[in-house]
Amino acid sequence: MTIGGMENVEVFTSEGKGRGLKATKEFWAADVIFAERAYSAVVFDSLVNVVCHTCFKRQEKLHRCGQCKFAHYCDRTCQKDAWLNHKNECSAIKRHGKVPNENIRLAARVMWRVEREGGGLTEGCLVPVDDLQSHVEHFGEEALKELRGDVDTFLQYWPPQSQQFSMQYISRIFGVINCNGFTLSDQRGLQAVGVGIFPNLGLVNHDCWPNCTVIFNNGKIELRALGKISEGEELTVSYIDFLNVSEERKKQLEKQYYFDCTCEHCQKGLKDDLFLGVKDDPKPSQEVVKEMIQFSKDTLEKIDKARSEGLYHEVVKLCRECLQKQEPVLADTNLYTLWMLSTVSEVLSYLQAFEEASHYARRMVDGYMKLYHPNNAQLGMAIMRAGLTNWHAGNIEVGHSMICKAYAILLVTHGPSHPITKDLEAMRMQTEMELRMFRQNEFMYHKMREAALNNQPMQVMAEPSNEPAPALFHKKQ
Repeated sequence: MTIGGMENVEVFTSEGKGRGLKATKEFWAADVIFAERAYSAVVFDSLVNVVCHTCFKRQEKLHRCGQCKFAHYCDRTCQKDAWLNHKNECSAIKRHGKVPNENIRLAARVMWRVEREGGGLTEGCLVPVDDLQSHVEHFGEEALKELRGDVDTFLQYWPPQSQQFSMQYISRIFGVINCNGFTLSDQRGLQAVGVGIFPNLGLVNHDCWPNCTVIFNNGKIELRALGKISEGEELTVSYIDFLNVSEERKKQLEKQYYFDCTCEHCQKGLKDDLFLGVKDDPKPSQEVVKEMIQFSKDTLEKIDKARSEGLYHEVVKLCRECLQKQEPVLADTNLYTLWMLSTVSEVLSYLQAFEEASHYARRMVDGYMKLYHPNNAQLGMAIMRAGLTNWHAGNIEVGHSMICKAYAILLVTHGPSHPITKDLEAMRMQTEMELRMFRQNEFMYHKMREAALNNQPMQVMAEPSNEPAPALFHKKQ
């Protein structure tokens, strides 16, 4: 079921891209162009016991389905709302004797819905689910092998009394999931918890510098405008993070989504000079730059290993050494410098070494602001984290300024009702009050702050994970 707004868009043939969506009226930054509930969605295998299978909120205590013992819900309301979609799944799991992986569970949910409603257009959808791009014909040997395995397991799981679909149709649905699976995040937008199919969103094409962003909020996705969009203009979102040189982004899009990106940023290599930036005065030789990049790559491998083993002090040591060596060679917008700054500021914050972390976080934000779209959600989240780190370090002026900047971005990308925007607003009010106090009497401010921190343990940063921020679309790597 779609929640309004579909009159704001229409399907058209986008040159060189196939189908796309365009605006039927003018939009401004922060406007919600449309909202859509998932056609079908499932929780990731690793989180089935801690995330509600209806609303995708993370909860400590969940009710378990008494029949299959697999599905978990916040309460009776969520359980009741899920029954239409869970009924077939419930008996299939009992019959099969075990729970298949998330891909197979999602394919089955899609096909049970097709069985119930027919494969044509469902209310509020601009396109039938089985008419979305599947790209099965472009799968490589590895992907085909995986597909065959999934189809085999699916056939064992699919009940004999349900409608029987052809092998070709089943393979097509798996292809649709592979190309259109959208990552669902928890209520605060910080962790990827599941994957869903949103047919209308599936029609929105990619651009590395898009005019829209997508956010999952309160059980539905919202397509939000990042700036002014004219009537008749194509609506685009970025399928991947912008933070890479155009050649690497093109490779990633080709590998995961089977198309050659022809957006302006890729064609003209815009910002590539910054991503590869080196110091100006004195300018290092190409040989020195090449050696520095190789050293950075080797260090990143060591960092990944140390992180996976939880050796965070080792991670900090490696980052410090690498940043020191990079200093005379690479610019602060260089990808390798930014990856180091991002890692070291996150890990130091976790270790509560806020003073040192705040210095690196500021450098990282300065670099990001020269690279990202001014209303990019990832930029907003990075500035928010850097603001928090500076606040923890006692840098109240910088912390408040960053929290205000992050709040302005998140009002556009997430909207005022999103839990993380609300959290940020509370932080903004808190830091504003502290800043006033600081300006009136600096000595008293530090005394009160010290007392407050002694009485109340600080909110500790989450443990750094090897997982990147939730990507927009869920891809099996």
